[in-house]
Amino acid sequence: MKMSALRLVAAAFVGLSLLGGCTLPRGGPVAYEITGDATPEDIKIEEVTRASVKEIERWPAAGWHGHYHWFSRQPGPASRAILPGDLITLTIWDNQDNSLLLGPEQRSAPLRPEEVALDGTVFVPYVDNIQVKGLTPQQAREVIQERLTPIAPSAQVQIEVKSGRRNSADLVTGVGAPGTYPLMDRNVSILSLIAQGGGVNESVENPLVRLMRDGKAYEIPVDTLYKDPAKNVIVRGGDQILVEEEERFFLAVGATQEERQVFFHKEYISAMEALSIVGGLIDTRANPQGILILRQYRPDAVRADRSGPPSSHVVFLFDITKADGVFGARNFRIQPNDIVMASESAVKPAQAVIALAGSLFALNNIFE
Repeated sequence: MKMSALRLVAAAFVGLSLLGGCTLPRGGPVAYEITGDATPEDIKIEEVTRASVKEIERWPAAGWHGHYHWFSRQPGPASRAILPGDLITLTIWDNQDNSLLLGPEQRSAPLRPEEVALDGTVFVPYVDNIQVKGLTPQQAREVIQERLTPIAPSAQVQIEVKSGRRNSADLVTGVGAPGTYPLMDRNVSILSLIAQGGGVNESVENPLVRLMRDGKAYEIPVDTLYKDPAKNVIVRGGDQILVEEEERFFLAVGATQEERQVFFHKEYISAMEALSIVGGLIDTRANPQGILILRQYRPDAVRADRSGPPSSHVVFLFDITKADGVFGARNFRIQPNDIVMASESAVKPAQAVIALAGSLFALNNIFE
């Protein structure tokens, strides 16, 4: 039995000596394989620290336009203002038997709905066009009644205003009930309108709100919209609102707990947050001194004076065993299409081999 155990140990050492001349299986590269002398000249290595990250953040964005286009909340009026496209229905009341506006024995007469014209006027029989744009329904009623007084001193006016097409907004996609929704007043916020449409569909992952207005597009993550009341803007007539899945992503590979495509759930994600999203590093494999982020810039963004990247292909190197590197990683913003790579440790596989040899020696002692 003792001889068999010795043979086992001897065979193990022969295997270990053979392994010394080859590469052990691993899930990612060792850092120097990416950043060493064999790296092509057109790929530049940038070590990220507290000082360098400030300079890097001034470089042009890569993979997108750099930030979401949104606006601060604009306060709406306290009550509704009439705008072109609204439908106005007037009801004339008069108790005079010989009223010019009513027939015999009539006490009221509803007029057919009239659309407010592009110039902001509405036609009223006997008094012609009256300017109502920008007035509240109560103000419009008073103006119309004043114009009717010379021909019907005892007449009273009742007014009803409905939002027309120009004073509606479209919920296009990503909500429970897409459709055209009239803006009942001028204080309808975007979250209120989404709520009217049944809320954001649960099937939409990492939802992004896109608002189309006057030929321009604005976007913001739904999560940010929920958390910041100042972002909850007032909707205008003609707005189109789409709730879509966030398309920006980065790739996590190497010695991380998860290797996958990661979609952005907020506007900015730091390098440290990126590592935490994928579960952190694998303790038995990862090299915390060799966290790499590979990024490709547009060729026209390259600058020789450090106001931009030194090359269109840049590898950012982080050493998170040092406080300077940790703070640098915390302030470094991940860009869409970045590759976040946790390199393998060259030491830890050797430690595993040594541990295996120790186990074999312990096994031999048992057989003795």
